[in-house]
Amino acid sequence: MTVFMDADACPVVDIAVRLCMQHQTQCLLLCDTAHTVYRDGAQTLVFDKGADSVDLAIANRAGVGDLVITQDYGLASLCLAKGAGVMHQDGWEYTEYNIQALLFQRSEAKKFRLSGGRTKGPAKRTKQQDRDFEKALADYLQSVQG
Repeated sequence: MTVFMDADACPVVDIAVRLCMQHQTQCLLLCDTAHTVYRDGAQTLVFDKGADSVDLAIANRAGVGDLVITQDYGLASLCLAKGAGVMHQDGWEYTEYNIQALLFQRSEAKKFRLSGGRTKGPAKRTKQQDRDFEKALADYLQSVQG
């Protein structure tokens, strides 16, 4: 099993790398040249800056038995289709049951913005979100190790 992290501006890199090391699980941090992230205990793969370069690199590498950590719904959809587990940085899992609704919401929000509407960005990240992610990832890694 490999944990792939969409590490561009990801707030939980340190938590994920630490847990992967504790569970002796390979951790790959994938980022572009504008957001390089290096951590002891993880391998970093850097790709050209550009639309979806990191997302496509992850989607091409992840497969059955792997885990992808991302906040990108499109990438989550691609990885689910390949049989990988996918987790949001807030600790909840993307599934075949929620991905279509998430993609629809993203599409509708984009249409709204293109028509001149304004949407709110995400709220400031909380320590509780970090704790939720840490527990979810620890539970996930424990469950796959039996």
